[in-house]
Amino acid sequence: MHETDIILAVDLDGTLIKTDILHETFWSAFSKNWKTTYKVIPALFKGKANLKNYLNNLSEINIRTLPFNKSVIEYVKKFKERGGRTALVTASNINIAKNIADHLGIFDEVYGSSSTSNLSGRKKLELLTSKYGKKKFSYMGNSSVDLIIWKYAFKAISVNASSVLKKACNSINPNTEHLRINSSYNSIEIYIKALRVHQWLKNFLVFLPMFASHKITVPYFLESLIAFISFSLISSSVYVLNDLLDLNADRAHPRKKERPFASGSIPISYCIIIIPFCFLLGIATTFFINKSFLIIILIYYILTAAYSLFLKRKVIIDIFTLASLYTTRIIAGGAATQIEISFWLLGFSIFIFLSLAAVKRQAELVDLGKRGILKSIGRGYCVNDLKKVNFIAILSGFISVLIIGMYTRSTEVLLLYPNPYILWGVCCILSYWLIKMIIVSYRGEMDDDPIVFAVNDRMSQILFIAIVSLILLSAT
Repeated sequence: MHETDIILAVDLDGTLIKTDILHETFWSAFSKNWKTTYKVIPALFKGKANLKNYLNNLSEINIRTLPFNKSVIEYVKKFKERGGRTALVTASNINIAKNIADHLGIFDEVYGSSSTSNLSGRKKLELLTSKYGKKKFSYMGNSSVDLIIWKYAFKAISVNASSVLKKACNSINPNTEHLRINSSYNSIEIYIKALRVHQWLKNFLVFLPMFASHKITVPYFLESLIAFISFSLISSSVYVLNDLLDLNADRAHPRKKERPFASGSIPISYCIIIIPFCFLLGIATTFFINKSFLIIILIYYILTAAYSLFLKRKVIIDIFTLASLYTTRIIAGGAATQIEISFWLLGFSIFIFLSLAAVKRQAELVDLGKRGILKSIGRGYCVNDLKKVNFIAILSGFISVLIIGMYTRSTEVLLLYPNPYILWGVCCILSYWLIKMIIVSYRGEMDDDPIVFAVNDRMSQILFIAIVSLILLSAT
């Protein structure tokens, strides 16, 4: 029998696409309504097929931006060019399967799960054998569930299979082909990227109370270091959650689409381990500090989760939330070391971070305008809001500078700085830096978080060194 005389049946999850539709629909529904977690339980009790249908009705999946396996698509196209017929056969909901098939235009037939029948394992085998007969179809899949189907297939084709699965496949079907598509599941770098380790730079704010009060001692440093580690783990837990909630928005973005979960570099199912692991490990480290720090970091987690779920879609509220998250790090640093944080430091931090949060939104709106998109996905802003956000950035930035100026005339400053007049130089440099950040953002030249951008920006590095130098001169 010639290969093109039989039909090529292709699985969807993990084969045609790098992700899993069940997880995609859950996180899409969850991003729209956090109560989805509780609503899916009754649907699950009615069977997995009913659950898939229920989530399909609640979710909004952008078929065009899904992470497709291009090598699989090319394989199917070449098979059709040789005169073969193809079918998309999946345990995912039939409606999504049809939409994907219509989008690709490379399948002659489509089969999927209904609201009452889950087309997986033996049921999928029964469909294939009843439609085409044993050994009258080739099947392309990626998991151990497919072994029962490969046994009765004319040709067994695996995608990114492990060595154990390949061996099992070879033992039940001598006519096999194993496609190895570039996979980074085992790459440490991709998990570092998923945890956004580069964003841990923000957590160095926990050291600020120690430096601002000039209490630089080994005990305070160690307490601040533990606080830094705890915040980093907790923040990574929320970063992963945020990426899952932003899948559609990230895939529509020219740079964010390369994020591990959006691109399919890491299976969405792995988040079940990553999120609680980082959270619990972060909480565990707080027991080396004190209860006050634990309470603050729990508040931070709740506020960040609330931001990811719905606050980020609220105009202006999202900016204030981002600013408060930065300030919370400073408060947590004070709680960890039991150093009292001054009114001046709190006031300055609130307004400087409000300005930077507005700069971040400004950069996003400028980017949308360049791409011809009028409204942001997953946010409450449109391009017409750019001037308003720009005003917030400017006003908040200069209020923060004003607070520094007022601080130089306070009685508190005389206790810490013998030469407080030198701090006026800090005001000048900070003003210049804020104006520079706002202009860079307005020009669309800022493609990352403002703080991360500043760390990598040569001019910002020079200005930071200048500010530190002036503070040291003032203190001597």
